[in-house]
Amino acid sequence: MKLESAAPAKINLALHVTGRRDDGYHTLESLVVFAGYGDRLTAAAADRDSFSVRGPFAAGLPGEANLVLRARDLLRERFGARAERPVALTLEKNLPVAAGVGGGSSDAAAALNLLVRFWGIDAQPAALAEIGVRLGADIPMCLAARPLIARGIGETLEPVPSLPPLSILLVNPGLPLATPVVFAALMERENPPLRALPPDAGLAELVDWLRRARNDLEPPALSLMPEIGGVLGQMRTEGALIARMSGSGATCYGIFKTPGEARRAGIAIAGRHPRWLVQATTTMTSTPEFGHA
Repeated sequence: MKLESAAPAKINLALHVTGRRDDGYHTLESLVVFAGYGDRLTAAAADRDSFSVRGPFAAGLPGEANLVLRARDLLRERFGARAERPVALTLEKNLPVAAGVGGGSSDAAAALNLLVRFWGIDAQPAALAEIGVRLGADIPMCLAARPLIARGIGETLEPVPSLPPLSILLVNPGLPLATPVVFAALMERENPPLRALPPDAGLAELVDWLRRARNDLEPPALSLMPEIGGVLGQMRTEGALIARMSGSGATCYGIFKTPGEARRAGIAIAGRHPRWLVQATTTMTSTPEFGHA
């Protein structure tokens, strides 16, 4: 038996840091979407457990500390004998590590979703989210993998079913940027929350809303890695309706009117910067099953 699961890139269209808790976690409000591009995880029957990684960013991934293995082990801790059957896991790593698009969190969410299918466990979404949040605050939203607003430390989720699919270009300058370092450089930790989204917003209304929103981590990330400014400038030059950094960076997104415009912008930018990750994609409105064409 062999099963596969997508682990899509998570894109923070807006990210407002609204405070800091006594335990050191930051509270936030973020409009999140998921791309039709990302990593892919495969589970196959085996005589013993194994884990292998392939793909363009396999070399940058931690080994035994990988979140996929931790997700596997937490499922076994929770479900005992029902999760004992050995499994060979293969991760196709298409997203950079420490890139602000939730690669590790999405991989862990894919592992949780995939392994309960592999082992035939009837696990409710709330139970998986409870396990996921032990691995990271982003994992419950990655388990949902659809447009949503995340609040708190990322665990309180509000679906946004009316958000249209977006033609997006993802660009990363090929440099890692660790999330704790970006938060440490954040000057203001108590900022206004997101404004209410307009109901049934089309592309023009959403872009207008985004222009009045922020990513509060973008200024500290720019101070640490000025190359991010060059990425944003490239996308604006190529006609992006809006260009902004995702998460804690250094990946940036640009929204374009059509998939064709996003692809053409990507070809132009990749031609000038062949070492950058440049990927045109479309955001999803439901749980992912995608390819990488």
